[in-house]
Amino acid sequence: MINRYDVVVIGGGPAGLATAHSARQNGAEKVLIIERDRELGGILQQCIHNGFGLHHFGEELTGPGYAHRYIKLIENDPGVTVLLDTMVLQVFENKTILAVSPDQGVIQIEAGAVVYTMGCRERTRAAIRVSGDRPAGVFTAGAAQRMVNMEGYLPGKSVVILGSGDIGLIMARRLSLEGASVKAVIEIMPYSNGLTRNMVQCLEDYDIPLYLSHTIAAIHGKDRVQGVTCAKVDDKRNLIPGTEFDIECDCVLLSVGLIPENELSEATGIKMDAVTGGPIVDQMRQTSLPGFFAAGNVVHVHDLVDWVSEEGEIAGKYAALYAQNKLSESPKYIKVENKSGIRYVVPQNINVNQAGMVRLYMRVTHPAKKVSIEVAGNSGVLLEKKLPIAKPSEMIAVDLPQAKVEQAEQFITVTLKE
Repeated sequence: MINRYDVVVIGGGPAGLATAHSARQNGAEKVLIIERDRELGGILQQCIHNGFGLHHFGEELTGPGYAHRYIKLIENDPGVTVLLDTMVLQVFENKTILAVSPDQGVIQIEAGAVVYTMGCRERTRAAIRVSGDRPAGVFTAGAAQRMVNMEGYLPGKSVVILGSGDIGLIMARRLSLEGASVKAVIEIMPYSNGLTRNMVQCLEDYDIPLYLSHTIAAIHGKDRVQGVTCAKVDDKRNLIPGTEFDIECDCVLLSVGLIPENELSEATGIKMDAVTGGPIVDQMRQTSLPGFFAAGNVVHVHDLVDWVSEEGEIAGKYAALYAQNKLSESPKYIKVENKSGIRYVVPQNINVNQAGMVRLYMRVTHPAKKVSIEVAGNSGVLLEKKLPIAKPSEMIAVDLPQAKVEQAEQFITVTLKE
């Protein structure tokens, strides 16, 4: 038996939930969410701290609370079907999906439009090549977060955290509250890679030392972690001899970046962006293959779940319109290019035949104060947004009205002016 749906959403995290709800709001009669975990919500279910929803709902929620808001929107909707504990094996260019679950076995699904919302995974020790022994007690920060918040286990009593990503900073606070001693947060860059509010609330408020321009040179221990050797690094991130010092600990957490989960996207033949690690998309979040859309952390890593939901709503809207044959069949694209000081911009393409305001998401390459973001076309400067401070860890959004897009004519460039 072949199941047919207007829109199939692969991934039931915040992006997937927002996509499904938006698709239904925009005319899709049958929407399917495929989620490989045992429940909807994705990473939000283990993020029991508050700070979610300030932009999207106008109030402060916990991660599960934020997920619950969206789950309530779809759980009583007869047009939305959810498959939990189901793994997608392959997606074909004709929008046929092959999945497997313990209850139904192998399932074949046909879709009018496919939306990728698989999120991202953590970079591991092997990816950053930390030398030393291979003892027990080395975890990614997200794995430790799940252990503490959902499984009820403490990964260690004396902890060193490598990397200052937001999950690492939040786990520094969480472990301190659970009675563990967080000895230090070690960051290889000369600046923090987390949100300012997490730096203050998770490290400064708990007197946890942060070592910038440092890294772990070696992990020690035969059966269990016994300590680490840390050292300072130079501008090229090479160890500086003579700066080594040891910290005793029984646990090392890694918060060294996230990688968009795009194996399915690549296997389908979608064009990828080497910088973001996600698909190249337009303002509708449509990829290089017509009828395939992507949203959330699978496109680029976000620092706020509110932005993830916003992207999901965009992808869901246009996926529904595509499934109803209501999108223009003659797109005209102009390219969005990042210039000096800007690491990347999403979307990478803009379809000028699709009316509406375009929101550009971007990250800068380095911290800077009193700067401006200049958006220009081949006809000149389109707009300029002034910022008191810009940090690589905090995403910037710039709204580009339709009239400005039309003025761009052939291309758009985004530059950081200091």
